[in-house]
Amino acid sequence: MTAQLIEAKPDGDRVLISAHSSELKKFGWLAPCGSLPAAYLTGLLIGRRAKAKGINDAILDIGLHFRGAGTRIFGAAKGALDGGLAIPHGEKAWPSPERLHGEHIAKYSKLILTDQERYKKTFSSYLNNKIKPEELTQHFNEVESKINTLQEVQK
Repeated sequence: MTAQLIEAKPDGDRVLISAHSSELKKFGWLAPCGSLPAAYLTGLLIGRRAKAKGINDAILDIGLHFRGAGTRIFGAAKGALDGGLAIPHGEKAWPSPERLHGEHIAKYSKLILTDQERYKKTFSSYLNNKIKPEELTQHFNEVESKINTLQEVQK
């Protein structure tokens, strides 16, 4: 996932700040970068970068992306909001805090843990990166804390 703050200008738009979910690895993220928790953390990172550059406000433009409540795009926006950006919004679009922290993934992994074949197939990307999906919430909290406590979050 890529998140960007763009300034619209008559002579062309200018990217002010960007963040990509693959950057989360710098903060110790081991889980897949395409998940809802990764989207939130990417948004948090761009929000912290914006604040570090003195940018306080943004308007969410999701283009032609699906506008369903609780989707990754709104997870990233919630992260940016929590990172310090003021974004006009309605509360109904945000994913629940439990989903943002990956509790739904951890619960599902525990549910199928007894079926090792299914568990290994479903969570191969987690297991290949040496993270147990049932421990995702703790891992999320550790990475979130690292992003929030950084003095400098620029690239």
